[in-house]
Amino acid sequence: MQFKQRRELKRTRIEIIPMIDTIFFLLVFFMLSSLALVKLNGLPVNLPKAATAQTRQANDLTITIDKNRQVYVNKQPVRLDELGRTLVARAGGPTVDLSTSSVVINADLSVPHGLVVGCMDEARKVGVTRFAIATAPEDQTETRGAVP
Repeated sequence: MQFKQRRELKRTRIEIIPMIDTIFFLLVFFMLSSLALVKLNGLPVNLPKAATAQTRQANDLTITIDKNRQVYVNKQPVRLDELGRTLVARAGGPTVDLSTSSVVINADLSVPHGLVVGCMDEARKVGVTRFAIATAPEDQTETRGAVP
C-alpha cells in the first residue's frame, strides 16, 4: 500500500500594498476635509489694502466694525460700552487671562479711526494686550469678503 505524499500547506500572507493605499487615501481625505473647516468669526467688511497683508489664522475673538459703525464680537452685535464684558464672556469667563490671546480688529475702510481706538481701549480695560488689524492684500483685484 502506497501513501500519497502530503501537500505542503501554503502560509497565508497579508498583502500590505492595498492596506497602504487605503491608509494613504484616508490620510489625504482627512487632510483636505480639515482645510475646509476653517472658521470665520467676523462679518464680511470692505477691508483696507496693505502691501504686507497676510492671510490670518482663525481666532476666537474678532471685533468687527461695519460701515454703519455697528460693533460686533464674533458676529454678535454689541454696544461699545458692553464690548469688554462681551470679550470676557466669549473668552471663557473672568478667570481666563486675556493677555495671552489676541483680538482681531476687522474694521471697514470707512470707519473713523476714533471708533477703532475706542474699541481697542475697551478691550484693553479687560486685559487684552495683543491686537491684529485685518487687511486685504494690495494686489487683490476684488475685495474678499466685501458686503455687496
